[in-house]
Amino acid sequence: MLSQSSLLITGGTGSFGRAFVRTVLGRHPDIPRLVVYSRDELKQFEMQQEFPEKRYPGLRYFIGDVRDEARLRRALEGIDTVIHAAALKQVPAAEYNPFEFIKTNVLGAQNMVEACLSAGVRNVVALSTDKAAAPVNLYGATKLCSDKLFIAANNVKGSRDIRFSVVRYGNVMGSRGSVMPFFLRQRASGVLPITDPRMTRFSISLDQGVEMVLWAIDNAWGGEVFVPKIPSYRITDMAQAVGPDCRQEVVGIRAGEKIHEEMITSSDSFNTVDLGQYYAILPVGGAYSLEEYCSKRGATAVAPGFAYNSGANPDFLSVETLRTLIDAYDPAAG
Repeated sequence: MLSQSSLLITGGTGSFGRAFVRTVLGRHPDIPRLVVYSRDELKQFEMQQEFPEKRYPGLRYFIGDVRDEARLRRALEGIDTVIHAAALKQVPAAEYNPFEFIKTNVLGAQNMVEACLSAGVRNVVALSTDKAAAPVNLYGATKLCSDKLFIAANNVKGSRDIRFSVVRYGNVMGSRGSVMPFFLRQRASGVLPITDPRMTRFSISLDQGVEMVLWAIDNAWGGEVFVPKIPSYRITDMAQAVGPDCRQEVVGIRAGEKIHEEMITSSDSFNTVDLGQYYAILPVGGAYSLEEYCSKRGATAVAPGFAYNSGANPDFLSVETLRTLIDAYDPAAG
């Protein structure tokens, strides 16, 4: 139904936002309204060169901050679907500037909830992170708070026809701040720094993230935290794939960093279901039971104590597969 939708994406000029807009416009160039909402005027200008409003008459660019609820309310006029991708994300910056992250990631999330409830929005999908599962740093804690706010919003919607859900996945392969582009930059030095040789990460592409959000728009009941089933890779294998002739130097784990990415904790297992392509963590005490959800969705409850992390994942990418992904990201890297 996107071809008939009015859609707004916060953080619309980021890596995910650009990929999402590119996909939506590629499939629905005549979408009635698609609003790119972000606070970076330069990135909006650059994005307008790739996606000009003359070519896409439904496309609009709004400068605004999720900290500003009044601006959100104005931007949401006539919008029926919202993707909330805006966030501050750098772990060290969060430790040094904690309340700035709280203002954007927590208070901004609540502003979005309030604005959507007031504006008559019908569907909201918020992006989360693996770091929100059993958080060990402030960034993860703010995203856990954000997740809770969006899930709990389903409890206060009253008679409004609106659904709030969350999509959770880890670092996107090749995105800013991920290890692949960092290793590619470091390769010329002949040394690739390894925080811990045991470290693993999940692997998801931007396109997979976009498809998951589009799936959630169509399939969420409201209150779920959706988690993708994706492969893992070892950080040492990534280093080998990027620089087979480079020396790997162990430099120690950074503060607030986990050895393995975690997306579903064992504590979540009692209200988690397997949907085939995705897992869904269901709300506790929501409008539907786990049994009803499984019956109507064809889902299966996971075993008690089940956990989902990149280290225990049975599906790992080989060095050869990682090289293929690297070449796709940067053909000059081969």
